[in-house]
Amino acid sequence: MKILVIDDDPAICQLLKKVVEEIGWQVTLAIDGLEGIKEIKKDKYDLVFLDLNLPYKSGDSILIELRKFSNVPVIIISAKELVSTKVDLLKLGADDYITKPFDIDELVARAEAVFRREASSKKMENTILQHQQLKMDLEAKSVSLNNQQIQLTNKEFLILQLFMKHPNKVFSKQNIFESVWGENYYDDWHTVNVHINSLRVKLSKADPEKDYIQTLWNVGYRLAKEVEN
Repeated sequence: MKILVIDDDPAICQLLKKVVEEIGWQVTLAIDGLEGIKEIKKDKYDLVFLDLNLPYKSGDSILIELRKFSNVPVIIISAKELVSTKVDLLKLGADDYITKPFDIDELVARAEAVFRREASSKKMENTILQHQQLKMDLEAKSVSLNNQQIQLTNKEFLILQLFMKHPNKVFSKQNIFESVWGENYYDDWHTVNVHINSLRVKLSKADPEKDYIQTLWNVGYRLAKEVEN
């Protein structure tokens, strides 16, 4: 992890540097606001510890500016204890707020909590599948096409999920049946065809000019590589 500390207090900077490096994280120090915003623009960081009362450029000004171009997590470190100040900074885009003097174990715990949230957020991003204008949210079990919600049955959802997870693969009826129903295929072509046709009808209502499922005769089905008119 790469950490940026922006604080004009040499004692705090050295303390954070020592603790962060002992954990195994990399740390860069900036002792005023201008140097801090310059560092944020110059390099990529996983977390910023930001003081509010800084020379040349205040911490809240830095926060406002960096949120225009960066989503890097920011933990405010300040002597200001007013709840209104904390709320205002959280609204500006701070991820957490800790008051000086602080307990170093608490500071590390808050940093680790931010990292866990970031990891969870990135993991959540992987639950969104997209093929052209077709979007599937695996977590919410929802499907939309051209920003219109599509109501699918469980089996229709699982079939579409199979296609969207493997957009370049052709699935035979046997592949689809055994993957979605979890049973051995017994040449029941009718079951798969009915669900595929129903899925096509529902998608066509949101986009009647296009077909998102391609049929390869005597082979199977897949997502259309280029949506067909």
